[in-house]
Amino acid sequence: MARRPAIRLLVVPQRRQALERLVLHATSLRIPIVEVEGGTLTAVAGFDGHQGIALVVGPRRFASLDEILARGIERGEPSFVLALDSLEDPQNVGTLLRSAEASGVHGVIFPTHRQAPLSPSAIKASAGAVEHLLLSPVDDLPGALSDLRIRGLRVVGAEAGAPLTARQSDLRGPLAIVVGSEGQGLSPAVRRRCDFVVRIPMRGAIGSLNAAVAGSVLLFEAVAQRDPDGRGEAASSPVQTEFATIDDAETHIAETDIAETTDIAGAADADATDAAATTEGAASAAEESAGVVDPGEAAQPEGTSDAEGHEAAATSGDLLPGGPDPGGDESDLA
Repeated sequence: MARRPAIRLLVVPQRRQALERLVLHATSLRIPIVEVEGGTLTAVAGFDGHQGIALVVGPRRFASLDEILARGIERGEPSFVLALDSLEDPQNVGTLLRSAEASGVHGVIFPTHRQAPLSPSAIKASAGAVEHLLLSPVDDLPGALSDLRIRGLRVVGAEAGAPLTARQSDLRGPLAIVVGSEGQGLSPAVRRRCDFVVRIPMRGAIGSLNAAVAGSVLLFEAVAQRDPDGRGEAASSPVQTEFATIDDAETHIAETDIAETTDIAGAADADATDAAATTEGAASAAEESAGVVDPGEAAQPEGTSDAEGHEAAATSGDLLPGGPDPGGDESDLA
């Protein structure tokens, strides 16, 4: 939920009646209402698509990579990150941010240079998504992607000539999807950081998709794989493990080594027990074949039939400590 403090609401007088519900709601929240001329509002907003109303809020707070990964941990989901590689069109940026928020992306990273800014038009195209997403501008996008790889995320790039389609690839588990610029695609440095690249199969005469559309298709393909039943529970890839920090990864490795050592020791004990049981069984078989009589087997008295002898042995065995309860049913034997 958006948490930036509201400072004042700017309204063009000619639009106030049509926007009365918004004005009343702002008044109930004790937000000051200021009437301004249309030209003034255009100058403040930076573009003329304001529809006669604008809310002045506090400065935007950007997030760090740690905060983006922490959001995935809070939700109990494998990390899901969108990376923008030098997009040039603010409309594409806004559309991708809208798709990212709708698909449950935990955060978006983008370079501070050679990237379309979060302009008013980009914010409007996002339909408010910028107020709900964790946004992280980075000076070194390839370096940030390397950092994500160290923390257990796979980096997947979108490339028209990729050998596999998005559907043929495993997009589950901790993941960062990279969308390249409209004209150049992925930069060489970013391409080298990708674990693999995927493409979107094209069937028509048009050979490519708009960058925002292509990125949105990949985001929701990942959603379909991570949550195939649409229950809002992400399915983890069986071979991927997510760590918030490098220390967590080292701790996991140490615990894994201890567990493996314990398993090996347990397996050795089990082997020794099996070997002892095998030796004892072999000895018993040898004694039986040699005609050795078990001291517990008493000779039958003269005149006693075999049936009577067996019945007596069964009765005495039932009364031995640990034997079956004479009054119990079959379930008591378990």
